[in-house]
Amino acid sequence: MTTEHWLGFVTGILFGFFLQKGRVLRFDKQIGAMLFKDMTILKFMLSAILVGSVGITLLAQQGIITPNHKSMNLGAVLLGGALFGTGWGIMGFCPGTSVGAVGEGRWHAIFAILGMMAGAALYAELYPFFKTTVLAWKDLGKIGLPQLIGVSPWIVVGLLWIVSLGLFAWFEKKGI
Repeated sequence: MTTEHWLGFVTGILFGFFLQKGRVLRFDKQIGAMLFKDMTILKFMLSAILVGSVGITLLAQQGIITPNHKSMNLGAVLLGGALFGTGWGIMGFCPGTSVGAVGEGRWHAIFAILGMMAGAALYAELYPFFKTTVLAWKDLGKIGLPQLIGVSPWIVVGLLWIVSLGLFAWFEKKGI
């Protein structure tokens, strides 16, 4: 295994550890998030996004990394978001939390993983159809939000931090 593989493995283990310690693998937290009664998962993920946004922007600015965006395809985003939300709503798990739940010994989460694998296989089989329909709707190219709206990445990062900290304060005030 290469250094990149080991770093990915260690990062994945740490992320799983923090998912478990943050209690975001719990079914009640998943349902609470979907009902907007418990924002633990949103706070956890926003925290990771905030730290990552600063780190990635700094690394890119220093030339250490070169962001390689996937193509911003409107049809794929809409279809993928709908499928993700439906699967999360039905099973109460997203991909990361389903694997983490199995790691905690909650074997019923295997059905979520099997559903995701079946969905991926079905998508692969239907890809020629999707390529000429949903994936042909609107392709904005390989861009990120800063390029889409024509501003510095630091403006997007700053706005993300301001909005997120405001949300955190509001969630605390509401006790969610």
